[in-house]
Amino acid sequence: MLRQLIRISLCLLTLNLFQAGLNLGFAAEDLGAEAAIRAMVRANAQKDMAALSRLMAHDDDITSYTIMGRKYVGWADLERDMLEEFSSAVSLDLPIKELKVWTKGDLAWYTMELDYIRTVKEGSERQKSLLPLRETGVLERREGHWVLLSWHESFRNSGGAVRLTDEAQKPAAGTLASNSSALSFDLSGEWDILEVEDDKRYKATLDKAGNGPYTQHGGRFVTTKFSDRLWQGTWHQPGNDREGGFEVLLSEDGTQAKGVWWYTRVGSQKSIPPREHGGTYQWKRMTPVPSAR
Repeated sequence: MLRQLIRISLCLLTLNLFQAGLNLGFAAEDLGAEAAIRAMVRANAQKDMAALSRLMAHDDDITSYTIMGRKYVGWADLERDMLEEFSSAVSLDLPIKELKVWTKGDLAWYTMELDYIRTVKEGSERQKSLLPLRETGVLERREGHWVLLSWHESFRNSGGAVRLTDEAQKPAAGTLASNSSALSFDLSGEWDILEVEDDKRYKATLDKAGNGPYTQHGGRFVTTKFSDRLWQGTWHQPGNDREGGFEVLLSEDGTQAKGVWWYTRVGSQKSIPPREHGGTYQWKRMTPVPSAR
């Protein structure tokens, strides 16, 4: 059991971001160190080993520590234990409770608290357990991409893993599960949007769910997911027969967002690879942030 718990927490350390077809490196480069960390957390929850590998440094001498005093040097041992954990867990959920990030040049460091919720199958039943963790780590920007170098984690409590019942796992009234596609933040209001490269500016009027028109070729935004301040969706412009996607990171106070946009179709051309052609966004809320009701 002890060895199993050690392996469980390893995945947590890799931390972002994500979903099938998502170019995590590109998102991390444009959205910064915080988005890279969140991308690793999401990739961990989705058991996406390829994405985690891209977001972690593979230097042979990098040393990291996990719970129960386990030490890792390099990538190979960590990768092996993570793959074993991914195969043994039915599902993983990693809601972030608190995350603070600092950057200086090409280095970044962070502190984080999160819950590692693991579901396994025991006979005909499924059992859930919670590892309440805290973590610190260091990232480096290499060739424009943030990668995790070294990390250290420990339990937030004195008892280690906690067994969960289905009732204990139900979200409290007025809250949402961290991996839900439903929104946990009111995105309504008027937004000033700047396409940085072209210095092109227009306005969007969105509802609570982040859907609504904007003043560019009769355009409309549709939000498809909002989680841990990462805002994803699609845009459609019937005026010039184009559409695509976007991904921005909302500030903690909800007043602005920064991120990227890309094409998925231009006229009859429908084979544009997502994220290959596009630019960067800067969003600013022009109306007050709605108060929680």
